Amino acid sequence: MVKHKKPSIFERLRDGKLGRKQRQELARRVRSEDPGLEVVHRDVAGIDVGNGSHFVAAPPGRDPEPVREFGSWTADLERMAEWLKSCGIRQVVMQSTGVYWIGVHDVLEKHGFEVCLTNARDTKNLPGRKSDVQEAQWLRKLHTYGLLRNSFRPPEAIRGLRSVWRLRERHVREAGREIQHMQKALTTMNVQVANVISDISGVSGQAIIRAILQGERNPHELAKLKDYRVRASEEEIARSLEGNWDEEVLFELRQAVEQYDFLQQQIVQCDQRLQQHMSALPGRAASGGEAGGGKAQGKSKKKGGKPRKNQPQFNQRAELERVCGVDLTTIDGVDVMTAQTFFSELGWDMRHWRTEDHLVSYLKLAPNRQISGGKVIRHEPSKTHNRVTIALRMAASTLAHSDSYLGARFRYLRARLGPAKAIKAMAAHICRLIYRMLTRGQAWVDRGAQEHERRRAEREHQALRRKAAALGYRLEPAA
Repeated sequence: MVKHKKPSIFERLRDGKLGRKQRQELARRVRSEDPGLEVVHRDVAGIDVGNGSHFVAAPPGRDPEPVREFGSWTADLERMAEWLKSCGIRQVVMQSTGVYWIGVHDVLEKHGFEVCLTNARDTKNLPGRKSDVQEAQWLRKLHTYGLLRNSFRPPEAIRGLRSVWRLRERHVREAGREIQHMQKALTTMNVQVANVISDISGVSGQAIIRAILQGERNPHELAKLKDYRVRASEEEIARSLEGNWDEEVLFELRQAVEQYDFLQQQIVQCDQRLQQHMSALPGRAASGGEAGGGKAQGKSKKKGGKPRKNQPQFNQRAELERVCGVDLTTIDGVDVMTAQTFFSELGWDMRHWRTEDHLVSYLKLAPNRQISGGKVIRHEPSKTHNRVTIALRMAASTLAHSDSYLGARFRYLRARLGPAKAIKAMAAHICRLIYRMLTRGQAWVDRGAQEHERRRAEREHQALRRKAAALGYRLEPAA
């Protein structure tokens, strides 16, 4: 890994990087009427997005009324686009406020405008600017001088796939809550089946619950419905099925089961829609290289097979490999659900991010250091609800007992940094591996835990040799 040397004060001033006083001076100049800054985008309009209406600010001199208010309905958005064209506008900047910006963005994009969707944190209100008109003018001014960054928005094909995947994820969470609701109702009636059957959403648990709703009360008859894979005996299960059958609680249990069945139907429909979206995407050809750089020594993952309970009921792994050109699930810890989350949120085209470090920073997996006077004064945790970040963290946490190169690396980092920092560091490393696979078209080959231990021992040996040489000694191997 190449370590970048921190630039000296001379190099920083020579390269024109701003210090704190220079940044404060720049802020004062931006707030003035004539900042004296270089104009980066000339034909820019700013939009303050709202629920009922939107305020649009064009550059002064383009129209007798440079700031106008337009309604949120489609006809008025079309009128807004025509007015912007008459003002000679080519770029439009707006904040990502809730979901109100989506309709405006789609209409303007259809009319050929270049839309900059910026984060509201980058355009914090200053004292004295509290109206919608001033906010629209402020956005236009900031983007004119190139002070705003455009947010990432995936292509239209990926957006449709993302909507279906997020909807399916919500249905799975709601189905999990209904399972908890069933368990609560059973425990209320002192039916302790959850103590002998670990998952009441499985074959045995659902068979027993549905038999109870159909009127069966004999615990021995209910115990015969257990699957052969359940370790508990029929006698033990029968003992746990002796309860007080309260009619109101049974009604509550029936409602939970019906809601669970409805959600399962919704999930099946989402799977069918997801399969249609995946089939419509074009495939990519892999280059056949190896990102791991060596012969595989770890355990290979089993391809195919029956999907697990919460996975889409089609060959999702094969579809992902076809559209990505590589099999992301060969990375230890990355299952098909993690790979689908990454693809549905970000797509396979990584050109939006200049480097892998840029992508890691976007996902809030890079260290957030607060620097003052050239010194790191504290590390602040980066809070994020990004679905890809959460999925990568979960993938990293599964490496604790993995007999692979990544598993050995995670255990080494956990011993040095602690569990929390190790999970974040490994999530960032997995993100980099996925970036390299998608940009280079190479496959990941695991080199095994022994390879990591060999490299670690080699690094420690080199560090000891350097330290001995600095003290005027020389290391010699023991006899």
